This record gives sequence, structure tokens and C-alpha cells, in this order.
Amino acid sequence: MKYFTVIAAIVFSACAYGQFYDLNTIQEIKITFAQSNWDAILDAQKAGSEDYTMATTVEINGTVFDSVGVKYKGNSTYRATQTKNPFHIELDTYKDQDYEGYKDIKLSNVANDPSFVREVLSYQILRQYMVAPECNYANVYVNGTLIGLYSNAEAISKTFLKNRFDSKNNTFVKCNPPAGAGPGTTSYPNLTYLGTDSTKYYASYEMKSDGGWDELIHLTDTLNNSVGSLTDILDVNRALWMLAFNNVLVNLDSYSGGFAQNYYLYRSDYNQFLPIVWDLNESFGRFTQTGSSSVSLRSTTDKQQMTHLLHENEANYPLISKLLADPTYKRMYIAHCKTMLEENFANGSYLVTGAALQSTIDAAVQADNNKFFTYANFTANLRTDVSGGGGGPGGGSTNGIGNLMDGRATYLLAQSDFTATSPTISTPASSNAAPSINSSFTITTTVSNQTSVLIGYRFTSNSPFMVEAMFDDGAHGDGAAGDGVFGSQITMQSLKMEYYVYAENANAGLFSPRRAEHEFYTLSPAGLLVINEVMSSNKTTIASDVGSFSDWIELYNGGSSSIALGDYYLSDDEDEPTKWQLPVASLASKGYQMIWASGDVTQGEWHSNFKLSKDGETLGLYYSTGGDTLEVDVIDIPALSNDQSYGRESDGAATWVKFDVGTPNDTNRVVVLDTTSIEQHLLEGIQFFPNPANDVLNYNLGSMDQAITVEFIDAVGRTSKSVSLDANEGAIDISELNTGVYFISFQSEAGFTRIEKLIKD
Repeated sequence: MKYFTVIAAIVFSACAYGQFYDLNTIQEIKITFAQSNWDAILDAQKAGSEDYTMATTVEINGTVFDSVGVKYKGNSTYRATQTKNPFHIELDTYKDQDYEGYKDIKLSNVANDPSFVREVLSYQILRQYMVAPECNYANVYVNGTLIGLYSNAEAISKTFLKNRFDSKNNTFVKCNPPAGAGPGTTSYPNLTYLGTDSTKYYASYEMKSDGGWDELIHLTDTLNNSVGSLTDILDVNRALWMLAFNNVLVNLDSYSGGFAQNYYLYRSDYNQFLPIVWDLNESFGRFTQTGSSSVSLRSTTDKQQMTHLLHENEANYPLISKLLADPTYKRMYIAHCKTMLEENFANGSYLVTGAALQSTIDAAVQADNNKFFTYANFTANLRTDVSGGGGGPGGGSTNGIGNLMDGRATYLLAQSDFTATSPTISTPASSNAAPSINSSFTITTTVSNQTSVLIGYRFTSNSPFMVEAMFDDGAHGDGAAGDGVFGSQITMQSLKMEYYVYAENANAGLFSPRRAEHEFYTLSPAGLLVINEVMSSNKTTIASDVGSFSDWIELYNGGSSSIALGDYYLSDDEDEPTKWQLPVASLASKGYQMIWASGDVTQGEWHSNFKLSKDGETLGLYYSTGGDTLEVDVIDIPALSNDQSYGRESDGAATWVKFDVGTPNDTNRVVVLDTTSIEQHLLEGIQFFPNPANDVLNYNLGSMDQAITVEFIDAVGRTSKSVSLDANEGAIDISELNTGVYFISFQSEAGFTRIEKLIKD
């Protein structure tokens, strides 16, 4: 059996996260140590080992974990003499436990940033263009005392790799000197070739996997000495995005700066190294060491006017010099820089985002008595330069983010590399909107002012894009030769194709979409069938077609046409993707289909042969025909409480959230209940009886002093009867209702609702 991976997405690459990295919420983390001298213990540990100290408990937003590993982290931001040091919390050091799937928590003390937004804002911008950590804020307490407000950046761990790349056990390199970088550092993770002896690389890189030195050496050899194909072993486009980001944002505590560090390399299942940026606390010009003797950043003006071609001709920065030596890669790099500048800085949107972040944390910053800068510095530094600080690593002058980036956008966009006229590309179109597997079709686009046009496409998410030329010769489904319409004939190999177009001339290049390859166009012959919502402990939410309260799975067709379901399968076992086949039926566009995870197929055709685990598990939707089994949508369901569901934030959306009130057979949304009002006006008073009922249902509204609308909703969500009750007590004729399970919805004039289950005999 052939097995392909196809992860559902629309135009962009995205993943699902919980509330721990919600940008609008300050997390609350409370650490409790048994020892009163915990700070001295952590200082001694930081000085002598990488071991953790056991905290008695760590409480995260009210959830308590016992026996948790805690240590100080950081290089320049850590000092034994300061109260507010950065933390690394490892929930599973001693016990197998996690919070929303996260085991490692990295908390930075904002020692070098008066604005408090550098790291969070930088990651927010970066995530538009490449895979990068989530990041927000947390108030941290130790033994009941508030230490201060921290930035909370997602750890680049095996959990991160699995969530982003569906892989975690390949070569994984942390590109930082294990002994730390600082004055006197001579070993840099700059990807220069040091020969075949792996020991020569030990001082520059930290291997996070069990092995992989040979693969890393092969990468450096290929990059520096052109041994073999670089694109076979490096995701070049992702590397260009990283370099563009570092340069545009003057993020020099990075590969592009003095120590050529603060990034990871992970080798995918397709043998390409994928660069991952991390540690952005000194972005926006806070770190000024360029690593180049010819470029000095003494003033804000120097930073504004730093060349976008920094290290272009320096052999000790081969990732920059070798890539920019290729004319096409250089044009791609400049196109990426221009996209970042125009989408974030030339239009001022970064300042709006920064101001919103500062508004969220304003009170927490004021309450942080251990911050390294004043509150006045905080309010000013988003836009203007500030001097001084609270001592320690936070001292010195810090340029305003707005002052830097407004000037930098103006300066760079005026350079000839950015003013050169680029090609224009129309939105690509397919000759067949829903090509079947193994059928041929043509992608066309109208392009002007070009010398060449390329299409990148793939049939498996996370795999490398195949890149080939598009033609305007009249022989590739492109119409007449020389008419400006370029075409590429492709054979559909899977349930979905992800693709983009790139065009260039002698002076400039352009991607469509502009954020490619991180974003892309999607062509799907199967429409957009996805798992939309699940409930693994259905106690009272909705009864099945046979009246049982089975767990359920909701599918959603986000496509523009109906989908035949008969070749699709659901499974809770990745090794058995065809575990349960969906019935032969059609699901309309924008329609829902409920599957009851009862584990008993004798209950009906929409009852699966497996159940869902309340404690969490993996659920997959697959397509199988002609011997090929294709992965359509796979989700990791977290542990859920009774009647709590897990669903896409909105129908078909990429982000998943927990819903306290499920929405089976209905639009995914957060249902907000005014619990106090419900209890006062409805729950205390309304009575209905008998239950089960036959032809008559009696009611008593108690002290309710307003009219009540009562709806009887059947097991599949249809309203079977609706009446309005004006009298305080009486009876409702339900003789016309069929036998089965119903939900009674009581709704007051004020809009409060109470739902109860009724069994009709």
C-alpha cells in the first residue's frame, strides 16, 4: 500500500494551539519551592550544571503540577545579583505531565527591552513568513511573591518539531556555542566547513538529537564547497526568509550578527535542513555587533541605514555570501525583504500591533517592581529612544522601535534594489478546479516584465516544493505563444496540490502569493473536507440517532461543491488508517456530517467501530482508492471534560480551541453563558414533568415573571415543535412528537437559555 501525507490547509501553512500562547491573555505561573533559599540554589545550579531543581509545585493558570524541574537560563540576561532572572520550567523532568501539550516553558526576563514588546512583536511578524515559536506574556510568582512580567516564548523542542513538521526524531542542531557566546568567543555556528572531524564542530553547535554530525558536516561542505545540490539538503527559501527577517528588523543576535547564532536546524523526513529562528529579545536594534569590521552601528541612524547586503562578500558567513552570490536567490531575498517592509513597516501596522501589546500588559508592567527600566521608559520606547535603565544587563541607551523602523523602511525602500521594477503576476488559475487523481491539468497565469517564470508545487504538506519553468510558447496549455500567459501542465498525484508562482527579470523578483513558500495556493479535487469538531465525553450535549449519548465527530465540507464520502475513512490508529469507512453518501457544500463514535456499528451506519478517549488521542481522516491511502486531516485531541468539545475556532479554520458548549451540526463558535442570570431566572424556578413523557408535558415556571419560548429539538438538531408560555403553569401537548430523545430549550425574553433532555415515550 502506498501512503502519502496530505494535511488540510487553505493558502497558508498553519497549526493549532491552545490558550497558553494567546496574545490577549497574560498567563499566570506560580512556582513553589520547599526551600526558602531557592534563589541561591538556582544560582549555584546555573554556575555548576545543567540539572534542574525540583519545585514542589508549579501552577499554570490554576492547573497545579507537582514535582517540576526548574532552573535559571540565559546568557547575558542572567545575573546572580538580580532578582528577576529568566526561567526554564520542565514539567516532565520527574513525572510525565504537560500543559496543553507543552512540557517546556521558556520565560525571558525582558532585561534588555524597555518597550517589553521586542520579542513578542518580532515573533508575531516572523510567523507570517516562516515557522516560528508562539510568544506572549506571563506573570511569574515564586513562593507567593510576584517576581515580575516575563515574555513566554514557545520552546523549540521535539513537541514543536512534531507539531510543525510532523516529525521529531531526525538530526536536530541548536546553533549556539554550548559554552555561550560573549567577549572572546572564537567558535561560531556560522556553517563554515571545518573538515570531516566532527570534534571540530563541538564548540560551535549543540547536537540535540542522538546523532547527526555527519549530516551537519555534509551541509557545511555542500554550502561552502558546492559539493552536490544545496537544495537537496537545505530549504533555501526558508533560509532566505530567515536572513531577510534578521536584516530588516536589525536582529543581529542571530546568524546575521556578531556571533552567527540563535537558530536551530532540523533535518526533515525529506532530508532537507530547516532553519528555525529563536531568541528575539534583542531584535529591533538592541544588539549592535554586526560581525563585520566595516559596518559599525553606533547610532540609531547607523541602524536605520545598515546595508541589506550585510556579509554579502564575507566567507565566514557562507549562508549569506553563497546564497546571495546566486542572482536568482539574491532577487528572492530582496523580494522577501521588500514584502516584510511593505506589509509591516511602510504602512505602520507594526506600531498598531505594538501599541495593542503594550495596552494588554500595561498594568502588569506597572506592577513589576523588578523590571529593568522605568514605566516611563516602557511607554516611550515603542516609538522613541530612551537612555539608562534599571541597572544590570538593562543599562545603556535603547533605540525606539518606531524611530528605528520608520527610518529603516524609508531608507531601504529608496535603494535601487527595492525601486527596481518587478514583474507583475495575475492570480494563477487551473484548467480544472477539481482534477481527479492521475488526471492532467494546466496552471496558467498572466505575467509581464519578466525574463523567466517558475512554478513550485507539491502534493504532500511539509515536503519540498518541486520547481520548474512555466512557458508562454503555446505548447503548455498557455494559449497563444507570446501572449503573456504562462502555463505548466501537471498530473494530479494526491488529494491536494499546494503551489506558488515566482517571476523575475534582470533587476527584481516577485512571488505569488508574496509570502511563498510559507503561504501557497491550494488545489483540491476532494474539496475541503475536514474534521471540524469532536467531543470525547458526551454526557448531555446531544443524543445520537438511537438516543444514546455517544461521543461524536463532526465533519465539515468547506468546498464549493458536494463531496462523495464513500472513499473516506476515520481512524484513531495511525497504523490502521482505513479502520472505519464512511457510508456512501454526499455532503453538501458548507454542510456538516455527524459521526457517532459509539464503537458499535450495529447502532447504525453513522456509528464508527471505535470510541474516543476522554484522556486525549489522535484522530485521522483518510482517503483510500486504487490501493493508495492518503492522509487528509489528522488532529491530536487533548484531554476533555464532560460535555466539552474540541473544534476549529470557526468552521474549517486552522486554529483549534476547547469549547465549553459544543456546537454539533452547527457553526463553530464560543457560546457565552451568563451563569449568574441563568441560575437566578431559570434554573431555580422552572420545572417540567413527567420525564419520560407520553402525550402531555406539564410545566411550572416558578417565580419567572416573563414569557418563555420552548423549543423541542430532536437528536440531529432539528426543531420539531415551538411554543410560547405565558401562564405560570400548565401543560404542553407533545402527542405529535415521535418517540425518541429531545432537548427542550427554554428561552426567556432577556435571551437567557436553559436546555434539558426529555425522553418521549
